[in-house]
Amino acid sequence: MSWHEAGVRTSLQAAARPRRAGTALRLTAALGLAVLTAGCFQPLYGERSVGGGPSVVTAMRGVDVAHIDAPNGSPEARLAVEVRDQLLFGLTGGAAAGPQTHRLRIRLTSSNAAVIVDPVTGRTDVGNYRLTATYDLVDISISKQVLQASTTTQVSFDIPGQQQRFARQRGQRDAENRAAKVIAEDIRARVAAFFISGT
Repeated sequence: MSWHEAGVRTSLQAAARPRRAGTALRLTAALGLAVLTAGCFQPLYGERSVGGGPSVVTAMRGVDVAHIDAPNGSPEARLAVEVRDQLLFGLTGGAAAGPQTHRLRIRLTSSNAAVIVDPVTGRTDVGNYRLTATYDLVDISISKQVLQASTTTQVSFDIPGQQQRFARQRGQRDAENRAAKVIAEDIRARVAAFFISGT
């Protein structure tokens, strides 16, 4: 090895030492922060609580999902049942419900909009289905509203030719079902966040 090569190698090793030390320091700081904040996290699907209180799973099983009012024969009437069923399963995980501690009340509104219209026929080719849920959570023991929020989702669907009436109706219904599933999941996640953080 020449004198020049040895000098270059020594310089590179010296430059790498502070970089390694900085990386080790950052890694140590990140691990220390993770240890300090570990007690702040609550497992969403855990059966036991980190703080000793009821777990999120137990608290969610105590939520009664009230019947969702909707005009008979309307699309919302079918969706009300769909959203409620999805929520009941999402809150309990398919297990038996626990003692009721909270009541969830939901109101649904929906709308349709044309997204793409054929310029020749004037027929809508793609539509958007929009579903909005306004909901509140009531603590049954004190009859007090502890959470109020709303969520909205928008789902696109294809509208085939006017002669394919069944396919058009099926596309609309599939969009409604997808929207109901998203709404139920959003509400379930928000209720879980309430039980974790208390807000």
